[in-house]
Amino acid sequence: MKFDYPKRVRFKCARCALCCGDTGERIRQILLLKTEANLIAEGTSMGFDEFAEEIEGSDPFVYRMRKNGGRCVFLKDNLCSIYDRRPIICRFYPFKLENLGRDHYVFSYTDECPSIGKGALLRKSFFEELFREFLKSMGANQSSE
Repeated sequence: MKFDYPKRVRFKCARCALCCGDTGERIRQILLLKTEANLIAEGTSMGFDEFAEEIEGSDPFVYRMRKNGGRCVFLKDNLCSIYDRRPIICRFYPFKLENLGRDHYVFSYTDECPSIGKGALLRKSFFEELFREFLKSMGANQSSE
């Protein structure tokens, strides 16, 4: 497997929580893998229906995080209350990974995030770590089915 990534992008999260809720321009869908929903349920002692709803047609994602007032139910005082168990979609933001087929992937980013262009120039190692997280979560998701 190989991946491409943006070569000249700067990013340092400012913890603004823009990515955790809807904006005037965008309705967010925080999608969850089955394994992620299981981890969240275990860590919070909540049932799936308390924090997620089942979805179809977004394979491999099978749940969508519920929101409260347009914001993720786990956002408390502008901080993620499940940070160590947050979904991969949250770990990746403002980046996303697209499958081009033939074991080839490409990272892209949204410049809606105010932290793009801030901080140090990201190196290949940053994207390698994200890619490892992706592979790990897909492997865990495959084994739980």
